[in-house]
Amino acid sequence: MKDTGFKLRSWLWTAALGVACAAGTAAAADISGAGATFPYPIYAKWAEAYKQATNVGLNYQSIGSGGGIKQIQASTVTFGASDKPLKPEDLAASNLVQWPMIIGGVVPVVNIPGVEPGKITLDGPTVASIYLGDIAKWDDARIKALNPGLKLPSLAIAPVYRSDGSGTNFLFTTYLSDVSATFKDKVGADASVQWPAGIGAKGNEGVAQMTAQTSGAIGYVEYAYAKQNKMTYAKLKNKDGAAVAPEIKAFQAAAGNADWAHAPGYYLVLTNQPGKESWPITGASFILMHTTVQDADASLTALKFFDWAYKNGADMATALDYVPLPKSVIDLVQKTWGTSILANGKPIWK
Repeated sequence: MKDTGFKLRSWLWTAALGVACAAGTAAAADISGAGATFPYPIYAKWAEAYKQATNVGLNYQSIGSGGGIKQIQASTVTFGASDKPLKPEDLAASNLVQWPMIIGGVVPVVNIPGVEPGKITLDGPTVASIYLGDIAKWDDARIKALNPGLKLPSLAIAPVYRSDGSGTNFLFTTYLSDVSATFKDKVGADASVQWPAGIGAKGNEGVAQMTAQTSGAIGYVEYAYAKQNKMTYAKLKNKDGAAVAPEIKAFQAAAGNADWAHAPGYYLVLTNQPGKESWPITGASFILMHTTVQDADASLTALKFFDWAYKNGADMATALDYVPLPKSVIDLVQKTWGTSILANGKPIWK
């Protein structure tokens, strides 16, 4: 696994260059955004297709959810992107509106000699104990009890974590805090936490690379990174006690009961959902924009891109193992655009 070449990373750079090529022919119309790395593979794919269809490019900085929130608050981009939804009071304080754009899953990935993808099963309390430093070797009795018949080496575990503030951190730590009172007390749930053990790496890309290069490592990445790089993922036992693999039907199952209509500011976290088929670390990725915009043309251009992605991007999303939003939620979101994003007191989306 040390020499995978990281095909996804190469493809993403190619896609990023492709969407940046609007400079010169349509630079004035380019859309600027920054934030979460979790949805970057699908945003890059959408941007590439949208550029071909409209000649409008997307300049998206994949810098993590924390960076995206800071940049939209500072008005240096037209939109921010975050996998950690802001609470309604925080949205109001910054004069922001948010909405879900896509749903996906965070996946534990491991580098254990002789263990193939999907052949090892973990549960939340065990993963929490690993990241707390309480489980130090892969042949620990607690891991062996979850994997009867699997030969596990007496190899030191190297936990790899996100060093940057990120929505992936938020989803992962929210899940671990939900299933482990000790983790909740000692680490807690947030986009940026103090990890008691392990190796830090920046972005999904960095965690994927560090995990692949480190024998005995465990990390957590957005599923597209795990799949495209053919990383060794772990199954997880969910809230109902079923061992599930990360795949689109498991993400759909977790998202199936999401009640967006009754979630103020679309604040909804999808981790540890019930259901035998539910993937326990599922989450939505959100877009953030100002409620009163300074550049109405740029903001409308961004909304047209999101509208196009909702209408034309579902198959591309599914191909990368994201879950497109159902039409009922898209209709809610577009009503929000029409009432909450204003220029000179008038809605820019009609």
